[in-house]
Amino acid sequence: MTARICLALMILISTNAFAQAIPQDVKDQAAALRDAAMLGSVAYEVVESLTMEVGPRSAGSAGDAAAVKWGVEKLTSLGFKNVHTDEVEVPHWDRGTLDARIKTPYPQQMVATSLGGSAGTPHEGIEADVVRVESLAELRELNSEQVAGRIAYVDHVMERLKTGGGYKTASRIRSCGHVIAAERGALATVIRSAGTSSHRVAHTGSMRANDMPGIIPAIALANSDADILTYAIESGEPVRFRLQSTARDLPRAMSANVVGEVPGVGDLADEVVILAAHLDSWDLGTGAIDDGAGIAIITAAAKLILDTGDSPRRTIRVVFYANEEFGLSGAKQYSLDHEGSIEKHVIGMEADFGPGRVWKFSSRVAEDSLDIIDELYTLLEPIGVEERGDNEAGGGADLTPLRKAGMPVFGFSQDGSYYFDYHHTADDTLDKISRDDLNQNVAAYVTATYVAANIERDFGRLPVDESERTCAAEFD
Repeated sequence: MTARICLALMILISTNAFAQAIPQDVKDQAAALRDAAMLGSVAYEVVESLTMEVGPRSAGSAGDAAAVKWGVEKLTSLGFKNVHTDEVEVPHWDRGTLDARIKTPYPQQMVATSLGGSAGTPHEGIEADVVRVESLAELRELNSEQVAGRIAYVDHVMERLKTGGGYKTASRIRSCGHVIAAERGALATVIRSAGTSSHRVAHTGSMRANDMPGIIPAIALANSDADILTYAIESGEPVRFRLQSTARDLPRAMSANVVGEVPGVGDLADEVVILAAHLDSWDLGTGAIDDGAGIAIITAAAKLILDTGDSPRRTIRVVFYANEEFGLSGAKQYSLDHEGSIEKHVIGMEADFGPGRVWKFSSRVAEDSLDIIDELYTLLEPIGVEERGDNEAGGGADLTPLRKAGMPVFGFSQDGSYYFDYHHTADDTLDKISRDDLNQNVAAYVTATYVAANIERDFGRLPVDESERTCAAEFD
């Protein structure tokens, strides 16, 4: 009887060990790294250095070049291996100056900013009547007679949500409103900012240009100033609006993706776990939350693993991407540069939603890998990751080309309740970042990274997706 009991116990123990998707020793080390990150990491020092020593770094600018140099020096000084740059051609757009004001019935100077890619106005400016709508669908319903020769004003109030979900509609207006307006003969487009700030700051952001019928000036008003324009329109009197802008395109420039690694050893060393964030920022603030925080999170997570002195089985690759804000130039170039080895990228994760605490963990992996995700989530619960998400994660903008080519991704949902108060504004500065919240993000990323880099199994492959987003496709 005793022998039978022992045999049964041995079989049970063996079965449980086999059923474990993540080996216990990997879990233990991942948990130790997680707990260490919660106590402190280099993350805050990294974002502080980037924002204070480099500052704004829009694509093609002197700040962009300085950021690339900073990235190489920072990764090298922190001990990363194979630190290098991969050249990327980027657009170079200059914001210039902007004067925007209501002329009648209640003359007022407006706080506004040009949208990325906007054309400038003629030297004498543009002055015209305003036609107001509240959505792109409503703008589409107008005909040329109602819009031609006027300034189209899309007055959509972005909803504040923990998920940041209100940005989807607001950013489509910013990206595509000028296309619909130009098709109907508008002289310019004005939008209420794609943001939730109650401060008198305007939110910039890119216009989509790949299917534009014609370039027209496009600006965003601070929410407070959009209220003023809406009040004037609702008075029932005709509203004349004037804007004068020197925004312009400059010759394309060279930038670079900055890469550093924690090299793997052994039979899986040629496989890659990629950690992504974008190095560029808009020019209004210092790019602390977008995306200095992301640069800090992925760097600190990889640094913690590097500092253990034990090489991971898979190579951990940190990539600071060029020009995410204005066309994903670095993401597209990376995908081209690594076209022959995309299948070696076993998982990707990107940090690009500020420093808000991670509250949900999602994935997009092969179905037969979901048991790994379930066990990984149990390692994240102790640091306040309260929800196990679905298997439809996007992975982040810079990882889109790799995901569409079949690479699985992790998704860390952060608290975005206040992110869009500062996003793409002059208020995007270091004082918006909490050390503790930043370290909680590092804890989440280092846990997932360590597990992905050290388990025997991988996460399968995703179906190849060849679809392309255009403004026309937004409305099909």
